[in-house]
Amino acid sequence: MSSAAEPKPSLAASVPESVPERRRIEVRALSKTFGKPGANTAGQVPAVDRVSFDLRQGEFVALLGPSGCGKSTILNMIAGLIPHSGGEIRVDGEVVEAGKVKPQVGYVFQRDTVFAWRTVARNIGYGLEIKGVPKAEREARVAHMIGQARLKGFENAFPLTLSGGMRQRVSLMRTLIMEPQILLMDEPFGALDTHTKLEMHQILLELWERERQTVIFVTHDLSEALTLADRIILLSARPGRIKQDFAIPFPRPRDAIKLRETAEYGAMFAKVWHSLGEEFAATKAE
Repeated sequence: MSSAAEPKPSLAASVPESVPERRRIEVRALSKTFGKPGANTAGQVPAVDRVSFDLRQGEFVALLGPSGCGKSTILNMIAGLIPHSGGEIRVDGEVVEAGKVKPQVGYVFQRDTVFAWRTVARNIGYGLEIKGVPKAEREARVAHMIGQARLKGFENAFPLTLSGGMRQRVSLMRTLIMEPQILLMDEPFGALDTHTKLEMHQILLELWERERQTVIFVTHDLSEALTLADRIILLSARPGRIKQDFAIPFPRPRDAIKLRETAEYGAMFAKVWHSLGEEFAATKAE
């Protein structure tokens, strides 16, 4: 076993050589239509249309696209929170069925889901408490997560006394403490100001470098996708279809602030923005 002091190898973003070929998530011809099924299509709204992609072990993939293109819908179908209308989803080779959440999958929502009546420490440890983890072990693991989230000194604070970024850190740690192998994130930083969002990006990058979960991150923010992801799957305007799949060439580890100052970042931003901008225009024309 490697010691904690040993540095992890750099992970090339486009096709990471250190990432095994094991497929953690397989999506095939995935479709979703909202409304009552039947011959009468009035009132039916097609949200996602024949979307297919794979995620390998340890990949960090961003789903990017204009509002209403089905990004969150795809995430919720992968999580088993809502049924799909067509196609198939597999997680670790097993078919995903609505209502049956996979134990290896963690979900971080758009807004923080902390309990107002629980302290930071008790919020983070909630899942372990429900699972029946002994108190001593639970407290040790919570203390470790508080340190990783830069929340030391706020263990006994209640959510109403925290900033939005701090509450979102609590939400993130409450998910990560359960040690999910696959992490689904639905615009978790969308409501934060630019400075706080950059801070959260750096924290997430550092956590991911240590744990290397397989991540799907939903966002409509191109800068966020470029900062975090190995790949960007760009969806078209509704109904969401895969328009392009971009490999992000920036080496890891990354500095969320310094990365944006590089010429490579600017060139990649322009490349993706050209295609994304077409979808924004299509949405506006509806």
